[in-house]
Amino acid sequence: MATIKIKQVRSINGCKEDQKRTVRALGLHRIREVREITDNESVRGMIFKVKHLVEIVEE
Repeated sequence: MATIKIKQVRSINGCKEDQKRTVRALGLHRIREVREITDNESVRGMIFKVKHLVEIVEE
């Protein structure tokens, strides 16, 4: 399957609790951390929800 790399670029301090849980569910725990996960609609929806906290890393 296709994968996508995401990187946390902003802190979750001061965010709503559901956004914090979404970032954690994506496997991110600290700023500048990069995770490679499968690319599907549910992951894309999670990224859209926290788009101000993460970015997609291009290879």
